Amino acid sequence: MSRARLSPALVVGAAISVVFVASALLSLVWTPYDVAAFDIGHRLEGPTAAHWLGRDHFGRDVASMILLGAGNALAVSLVAVLLGAGLGVPLGLLAAARRGLIDELVMRASDVVFAFPALILAILLTAVLGPGAINAVVAIGIFNVPVFARLTRGAALSLWTRDYVLAARMAGKGAARISLEHILPGLASVLIVQATLQFSLGVIAEAGLSYVGLGAQPPAASWGKMLADAQTLVSIAPLQAIFPGLAIVVTVLGLNLLGDGLRDRFDPRLDEER
Repeated sequence: MSRARLSPALVVGAAISVVFVASALLSLVWTPYDVAAFDIGHRLEGPTAAHWLGRDHFGRDVASMILLGAGNALAVSLVAVLLGAGLGVPLGLLAAARRGLIDELVMRASDVVFAFPALILAILLTAVLGPGAINAVVAIGIFNVPVFARLTRGAALSLWTRDYVLAARMAGKGAARISLEHILPGLASVLIVQATLQFSLGVIAEAGLSYVGLGAQPPAASWGKMLADAQTLVSIAPLQAIFPGLAIVVTVLGLNLLGDGLRDRFDPRLDEER
């Protein structure tokens, strides 16, 4: 088995990512306690045998909130990545295949989006469209479009010079058919790695939007909203901020490690070194 396949980054990142996805999926069917049930009499209670991570300022089980927050982060980030790839990849393929005016339009539109930091752009869009998980998905997804478009275009341009692509053109295949049958499969590994990295950015963006009140709205749970609620309680209940903060850090770290591990795994230069 190859060195890249066993790289520590890939193994650790995959393990953390699996736990994150499994927790998110579990929250769809089960949580330890009903987060809609308030118990003010036990608010800010520390970890106990019944409530491993304690209770929040409404007396809700923090572990259940963390699980539901994972589900929200997974849903928003996944749909945003799919939206970005679904629009960006075809645009990138079109720009590489047609060049000329279409290529210039795609690249200049990407430059306009990149002129704004991702989180600032997401805040701007959600402030205009209104708070909510759906608008957060749209805002994050819009930033993902030029990322995938530029990546696809750049990688596709190098593939258009390959011998098998030239042979397909000589055989009479059109640009659209060549893009789907020959170019896109050659981009699969690059797109998978980028999707993983954009997924981690989506988790951060979703938490940031929820933190400022523009993401998921109550009663939906969000790690960012948990941090916002805990910021005034740090002096008396620091665990209220530590647990959701750790969830964000560990999840993003795991997704980045997974992306780095996959990048090393698919990097053709590693094969030459071996």
